[in-house]
Amino acid sequence: MSEQQEWPKLSPLQVGIRGRCPRCGEGHLFNGFLKLAKKCEVCGLDYSFADPADGPAFFVMIFAVIPSALLAVWLEVEFSAPIWVHLITTLPFMLLTCVPTLRPLKGWLVASQYYYKAEQGKLSAEN
Repeated sequence: MSEQQEWPKLSPLQVGIRGRCPRCGEGHLFNGFLKLAKKCEVCGLDYSFADPADGPAFFVMIFAVIPSALLAVWLEVEFSAPIWVHLITTLPFMLLTCVPTLRPLKGWLVASQYYYKAEQGKLSAEN
């Protein structure tokens, strides 16, 4: 498609959490569970601009792992739970709150980078 074509401004949240292209909203953002595709198969947007780095892992750690750890501590303090209780309660809770949230968060961060035209900071030599 033409690079001059006008694309609508799509919400990073709407397209990101669905794993869709931040420019057209139709192409796939991922080529696997967390691996970004090279480009959109619909509009041809090159995804090389995207670098969410550790952002998705950080958000998951803050919003999912900390409550999981608090659950484990509460079980231990309140009930002196044996290790097998932690394995059948805390471990599944942690996996169910961490793994499914990584992909939507990564998609949201990549779509936000496109929407806000984020790029690496540069120092200005002008005084």
